[in-house]
Amino acid sequence: MLSKTKRKFIGDRAFYKMVLAVAVPIMIQNGITNFVGLLDNIMVGQVGTEQMSGVAIVNQLMMVYYLCVFGGLAGAGIFTAQYFGQKDNEGIRQTFRYKFWMALILTTGAVLLFLSFGENLIQMYLNGNSDGGDLSAALYHGKNYMWVMLFGLPAFMMVQIYVSTLRECGETVVPMKAGIAAVMVNLCLNYLLIYGKFGLPALGVVGAAAATVVSRYVEASIVIVWTHRHKEKNPYITGVYSTLKVPGYLASKFFIKGAPLLINETMWSAGMAMLTQCYSLRGLSVIAGLNIANTINNVFNVVFIAMGDAVAIIIGQLLGAGKMEEARDTDNKIIAFSVCCCIGVAVLMVCIAPLFPQIYNTTDEVKAVAVQFIIAQAIFMPQAAFMHATYFTLRSGGKTIVTFLFDSVFVWCVSVPVAYCLSRFTGMPVIAIFAMVQIADWIKCVIGFVLVKKGVWLQNIVARA
Repeated sequence: MLSKTKRKFIGDRAFYKMVLAVAVPIMIQNGITNFVGLLDNIMVGQVGTEQMSGVAIVNQLMMVYYLCVFGGLAGAGIFTAQYFGQKDNEGIRQTFRYKFWMALILTTGAVLLFLSFGENLIQMYLNGNSDGGDLSAALYHGKNYMWVMLFGLPAFMMVQIYVSTLRECGETVVPMKAGIAAVMVNLCLNYLLIYGKFGLPALGVVGAAAATVVSRYVEASIVIVWTHRHKEKNPYITGVYSTLKVPGYLASKFFIKGAPLLINETMWSAGMAMLTQCYSLRGLSVIAGLNIANTINNVFNVVFIAMGDAVAIIIGQLLGAGKMEEARDTDNKIIAFSVCCCIGVAVLMVCIAPLFPQIYNTTDEVKAVAVQFIIAQAIFMPQAAFMHATYFTLRSGGKTIVTFLFDSVFVWCVSVPVAYCLSRFTGMPVIAIFAMVQIADWIKCVIGFVLVKKGVWLQNIVARA
């Protein structure tokens, strides 16, 4: 029995070498990005609690847009990975063009939304008590940060179109290098513009936003230029802009498969924003503390996020090639590997929890809240790793309706009501509310386990494309 379990969940050296070849470059890119984001956050945190809180609120709102783009492109990305498995370059060109139009529509809509209602959206998070600082100051800094960040959305859009396609076609190193270059630019400009070094003006949160915008254009330039200069490695890019028309039957096919993912990411990210809004009713100190915790948590989350990407890429290609049993076996091993890795990561996070918040120039209350959130996030990280891997397993086989129910519908029907009721109708501490929301996810873990085990995701969706 033990031997059978070992064969099912533990691979050989060649297996882990293959998985890590895909996951590690993504891990490095995301890790460096989040680490520089951590330094960026610390730099802003040194300016003041109100500045840090304003930036945190805007980044939470921007995350809704980022995940909308991610979800909008993901549907076509399922086809890209399977087209690549079939060596169908024309199919990849069509998914690329579809991604362009989808990202353009979403970006235009986001810019209009933030320009029209940005202040009102920020104000939603500033209705609690002001024990963590001046609410009006947080609103002021948040608005200034947001206006500048809007200039970076077109570059973000193009990066996502190119990077998602490159990764789905097995190229993860170049996006990693571009990401490293971008975050180095971001880090240097943060230091110069936030604090006003070498004769430059001290712009505070505006400087942080300007640094981010410039770094995104650097990343976009690197990825786009490399892709078009290496057509032998990326044959699908030849003639990709000769027309931007996508045949109606293909656009319909991509949209039908991708619409649940777009709606899912939109609803899920909006649900996360709503959860934060519920937590914010316990005071501005909660926003600041949660921001500190999320900053370090994002650095460690790269492990299970990269493993989820590995599931999408590797399993998608195996399904496209018709290797169903190999896909099932590989998926079991990747999920087990991801959970085991995150147990180790969680232990490290618990050790760091009391130390990390001390870096920030903020109140003792904010630091105490941050420690509690970091420990809680660490405890539930293996659970998050399992849910993330099962989500991408289902998505790789085109089960987008299932993932929609599994992810965003669950958030709005279970997680948000739990947080809403506990935050408004009880005096429960915020960390207890956070823990109850995570415990509710046990239901999702059971559902994900059953669906993956049944193999409902084992299908080739481009067999007749």
